[in-house]
Amino acid sequence: MIKAVLWDIDGTLLDFLLSEKVAISACFQKFGLGQCTDSMIKQYSAINVGFWKKLERGEMTKAEILVGRFAEFFSQIGIDPSIAPAFNAEYQIRLGDTACFQKNAFETVKALQGKVMQCAVTNGTRIAQERKLALCGLDKILDQVFISEIVGFEKPNPCFFDQVFKWINSAAINTSSKKSSIKPSQMLIVGDSLTSDILGGVNAGIKTCWFNPTGVKNPQPVPDYEISDLSQVLDIVN
Repeated sequence: MIKAVLWDIDGTLLDFLLSEKVAISACFQKFGLGQCTDSMIKQYSAINVGFWKKLERGEMTKAEILVGRFAEFFSQIGIDPSIAPAFNAEYQIRLGDTACFQKNAFETVKALQGKVMQCAVTNGTRIAQERKLALCGLDKILDQVFISEIVGFEKPNPCFFDQVFKWINSAAINTSSKKSSIKPSQMLIVGDSLTSDILGGVNAGIKTCWFNPTGVKNPQPVPDYEISDLSQVLDIVN
């Protein structure tokens, strides 16, 4: 029986690619860089994914990847990479200006409200995530939000999940009439990233649910569950 659901935010509950596109386009205008075309955004997005994987593997720090991805992108498209730090600072603010739910995300979280404990678990920056969660109202629906910047560790590091477990069990004991803790086997992480969410869940010993709306084949590591629509989480929990 699932008693706690850990939700990834970007790419799972919220449409990250839309937020990314809006934020980059706005920053290009602010910095007088002209139009950022769809092909340029696609090029940046691929670079961004590669840099975040380096963070997950412990090869770079959060600060290094945040600026490094833009420096690499600007170098590739012929823009002075020295503006990367200032561009990234503005981008983090703009990223929080757009929050669009994935299909059935809001309905699923609302349906589970009060039935299981629900927490956000994200590697996104604090300034962007707090703004997005407040904008879409998830900050008032979820029981707790865990941002790696605050926790001190990134997914898939087990130390990130140790902090999550401590809070969940403290909350469960304080609010339950039975004063009982929640076991890892009673927790489920739902996310779109195999290298962050699913590997993190595997490392932490909890059940894993891979959100795979595009039908990618042969996942590694293999999740306990694979879904294409977030409403399917209701069946897993029930």
